[in-house]
Amino acid sequence: MTQQPHGGPSEPSSHGHGFGTAPVFLASISTILGAVMFLRFGYAVGHTGLAGAVLIIVLGHMVTVPTALAIAEIATNRRVEGGGEYFIISRSFGTTIGGAIGISLYLSQAISVAFYMIAFAESFQPVVPLFEAQVGIPFDPRFVSLPATLLLVLVVLRRGADLGVKMLWVVASILGLSLAMFFAGSGPEEIRPESVAVLSDLQNPDAFMLVFAIVFPAFTGMTAGVGLSGDLAQPRKSIPLGIMSATFAGMFVYVLVVAKLATSANAQALADDYLIMSRIAAWGPIIPIGLACATISSAIGSILVAPRTLQALGVDEVVPQPGLNRFVAVGVGDANEPRNATLVTSAIAFVFVVLGNVDMVARIVSMFFMVTYGALCAISFLEHFAARPSYRPSFRSKWYLSLLGAVMCLVLMLQMDLLFAVGAIAVMAGIYSVIRRSRQGSNDLAQIFQGVMTQATRYLQIRLQKMPPDDWRPSVILITPRTFDRSSPVQLLEWLCNRYGFGTYFHHIQGRLAEENYEQSREVRERLIQSMSERRGAIYMDAMISPSMTSALAQSLQMPGVSGMANNTLLMEFSRSDPPAVLDDIVDGMLMAGVPRMNRLVLRHGENFFGTRKSIHVWLTWHDTRNANLMILLSYILLGHRDWHGAEVMLFAAYPRPEIRERADELQEMISEGRLLIAEKNVIIIPTDDSIDYERLVQARSSDADLVMVGFTDVNLRHKRGKAFERFPELRDVLFVSAEERIFID
Repeated sequence: MTQQPHGGPSEPSSHGHGFGTAPVFLASISTILGAVMFLRFGYAVGHTGLAGAVLIIVLGHMVTVPTALAIAEIATNRRVEGGGEYFIISRSFGTTIGGAIGISLYLSQAISVAFYMIAFAESFQPVVPLFEAQVGIPFDPRFVSLPATLLLVLVVLRRGADLGVKMLWVVASILGLSLAMFFAGSGPEEIRPESVAVLSDLQNPDAFMLVFAIVFPAFTGMTAGVGLSGDLAQPRKSIPLGIMSATFAGMFVYVLVVAKLATSANAQALADDYLIMSRIAAWGPIIPIGLACATISSAIGSILVAPRTLQALGVDEVVPQPGLNRFVAVGVGDANEPRNATLVTSAIAFVFVVLGNVDMVARIVSMFFMVTYGALCAISFLEHFAARPSYRPSFRSKWYLSLLGAVMCLVLMLQMDLLFAVGAIAVMAGIYSVIRRSRQGSNDLAQIFQGVMTQATRYLQIRLQKMPPDDWRPSVILITPRTFDRSSPVQLLEWLCNRYGFGTYFHHIQGRLAEENYEQSREVRERLIQSMSERRGAIYMDAMISPSMTSALAQSLQMPGVSGMANNTLLMEFSRSDPPAVLDDIVDGMLMAGVPRMNRLVLRHGENFFGTRKSIHVWLTWHDTRNANLMILLSYILLGHRDWHGAEVMLFAAYPRPEIRERADELQEMISEGRLLIAEKNVIIIPTDDSIDYERLVQARSSDADLVMVGFTDVNLRHKRGKAFERFPELRDVLFVSAEERIFID
């Protein structure tokens, strides 16, 4: 019976072979205590000493322990199906990012098969002299590794995971026996050290990070059992218990091994003889036998896990070739054995077996495993920080351990081998780019950080609310029903709040909160957000349903600041062609904004759209000195935007003659001390008296300005109402300003 792949992300319901916890533990521990332990730990102790070897174990487990905890946590939050680590990553990061990491993970697992089979050939070193004497040709490890790989592939294809798990029991038993014989031995007298070398006493030892890079694959085996997730009866129970017990058991054994090596052989012997453990063991031949069993068990684990990862990638249609997806996703039999994926994995393994270099393959494997482990730790950390209600694992790690694991992965990658690290990251980035193009509309990056941004925003808003502002910055509300027939108001809001403040834009929909109006408001909101996104602006956009502009203003003026800052300014707008009723709404809104002491801005605009954006004229007068600082600060904020690059501010101060000298000194000191971008030549003091027509003076001086700022007062507004904003008819775009806060320019 053949199970066909399903389109799109799939979570099959099959439990495969229905294994328990033991196969997870056996696959993990037999991979942890594998080829590197037998072949390279003597080398590590010889080149770094006992202290260095213990430090390698500690550093390695600063990556693997947080990763094991992260896997245990994530695995208990949801049903983990086929694909092991890939399933966990893709269901947390999404299939685009998960696919990029999953393909990298799969490559490391497939290459690991070659790594272990090359190491398996090393176990035949004791019979090399006999072989060369009998055959008469130099021994090449590939004489063993290539046929052994072929035999392993045939067995797995023939018998599947069931036989592989049974073999793990035999292998683990021999592995345990070989370790017991090693610890029981003492080694020949001629290689015993005079004292334990805490630090290496070799003349030219290898660099610590090079040794670490070669040895690190020893610690990566704890996830070998995770790949059996689709064949477990209770993955939520078996995965955490199996990998955690294997991780800590392996760490304990490694400390004992390096201590035994350091006390049994001198540094030179450890560095020169890759099979030094056989000289120390009570019965030497058990070490090559144990090495053979360990490498075979690790290879079995990898060749069982890698095809299942590839099969899951195919089921999720991650591979950019549809035909290849269908090919590798096909499962055989009731247990859904990934036969086709095994064939692909075998081909990759054969290529790397032909290379035949253990250390080079180890460096490649290390980098891809580091990328995967860093991603798993990052997922756990982000889930802790995001605090999503749907994330409810029955086992919890600590956020700081997950963060430590993610950081350690990145740091150690760069320290171990910069070229290989950059290459691994570049490969994964390239894979991500290809998958992203093949999955149009996917936006996994935004989905990852949505919960994180929500938590960060919540925390910062609460903190900001508790902290009194130490400096004034605009937090502006703009509300208008005339969004889609004009762009000047939202453009001004964007300029004012680009760097220094926060803007909230409301489109007013007149009516009651009924289903039809609500649906309209959601559609309008999406249009607003899309429009602002295309403009690359930083304004919060929304729609508000209210029976009238007055009620809409009453709602918005009492609304807490979206940024965590209290809203301190109301901006309203009208066009020269708007009917008188619009001005009435603006007057009522400005008077209403005075109640909560909010600064008030009214933009009168036409078809000029701020002209060439090269000149801003600010008019100060003797009767509205309270507005001066706000107008000057707003002009400075506008100059900071790239759209006003190269613009100049002209400051006109119209004061009675007796006050000219005093006012001029105050202005110059404020501009100088406040570091405002207003040249001294652009500050013009105009003496006034009763005979001067102020309105004609402003129009004469500023008729060509791209934006003019003039003040208004509450008394003037109540007295003249809409006429207060109809002044200066010959000017282009005018911003009327009334400051309710005392704003200081330091």
